[in-house]
Amino acid sequence: MLSHTLILEIGIAVGLVAAVGLISNRLRFSVIPFFILIGMVLGQHAPKIGNIDLAFTESKPFIDFMGRLGVLYLLFYLGLEFSVGRLIKSGKSILTGGTFYVVLNFCSGLLMGWLMDLPFKETMVLCGIMTSSSTAIVAKVLTDLKRTANPETEVIMGMIMFDDLFIAMHISFLSGLILTGSSSFWTVAGTSLLALGFILAFLILGRRLVPAIDKVLQDKSSELFILVIFALLFIVAGFSETIHVAEAIGALMAGLVLADSQYIKRIEQLVLPFKDFFGAMFFFSFGLSIDPMTLGGAVSWAAIAAVVTVAGNVASGYFASRFAGLKKRNSVDIGFTLAARGEFSIIMANIGKAGKLLPVIQSFVVVYVLILSIVAPLLTKESRKIWNALFGKDKVEKKPVKTLSDLENRQG
Repeated sequence: MLSHTLILEIGIAVGLVAAVGLISNRLRFSVIPFFILIGMVLGQHAPKIGNIDLAFTESKPFIDFMGRLGVLYLLFYLGLEFSVGRLIKSGKSILTGGTFYVVLNFCSGLLMGWLMDLPFKETMVLCGIMTSSSTAIVAKVLTDLKRTANPETEVIMGMIMFDDLFIAMHISFLSGLILTGSSSFWTVAGTSLLALGFILAFLILGRRLVPAIDKVLQDKSSELFILVIFALLFIVAGFSETIHVAEAIGALMAGLVLADSQYIKRIEQLVLPFKDFFGAMFFFSFGLSIDPMTLGGAVSWAAIAAVVTVAGNVASGYFASRFAGLKKRNSVDIGFTLAARGEFSIIMANIGKAGKLLPVIQSFVVVYVLILSIVAPLLTKESRKIWNALFGKDKVEKKPVKTLSDLENRQG
């Protein structure tokens, strides 16, 4: 039986999340580390004031469920932003810069897994954690710094789209490797191939179903419109989970398909508030599950991994800027922007937790995400100053000033 304080506890939790969100907004900073930190502060050792339990012991299952919905809405909205058609059009920037980005970061994960002496499954999760940039933070940083029209932004978005597709496949692989509970190579390979087949089939067939979906959505009230959209979202996500494909990938696929709908703008407007609200609760619920007292052993490893990530991203930014014909200084713009880590890293850490892998993965991802979600936006903001300090300002060719005699001679 639910306690009479349950709704009040949830209200307090949402109020606290809103409060730290206002603080981060005032500081003009990413809200993600604030949401995680307030959850960590309250999650394990918070006091009980009267009937109010600030550790949210009783309401935590409901908060966790809201966090689970947050993952679905985050990935669904991401799919709406990156349609299949847009992926095809951005092929060059995706394949060149994206390949370097994924390879360098994945190898960084292998290196850290070797240094930390982790088993194979934990190393594969670590590789995913270190390869997955935070689309939410990247988009916010580009908007806040008013760099959306800059030439390097198209390259950044192409690279992050490639990264998102790779992470979708890697999550499917991890689901087969970890969540099935099988150690057989063929079972894992079969599950991974099934996931790949599901994704490809859904993208191909789903695009053909878009006209029929548009017909269903035609002239519908807001109530019926959003019911149809959410029914598609939850059915696809739920079905994908039944075949050992992470539900988050099902949500991403649903978004990618609906991105080609003629009602895409209306869908985005209706989904955005749900994505923002439940996404905030996702990061808060993740923080609640972490005991700060257990993080000590992971701090040094996470700090080393953060440095390796920034270095690898700048290197991938260098190759991407060269292929795109950009200036060398754009390599730090690209690398620092993409260094942010957030939602995908946490999703993969949660897969490791569900598969009962070593607890060090959870501790590592908390510190790693906190470091890069704070440092990456700061580095991005100061990227031009950092480049100038290291290599000097780019030389600007000055056009010769024409004198009056030059003009008279030209006319003559």
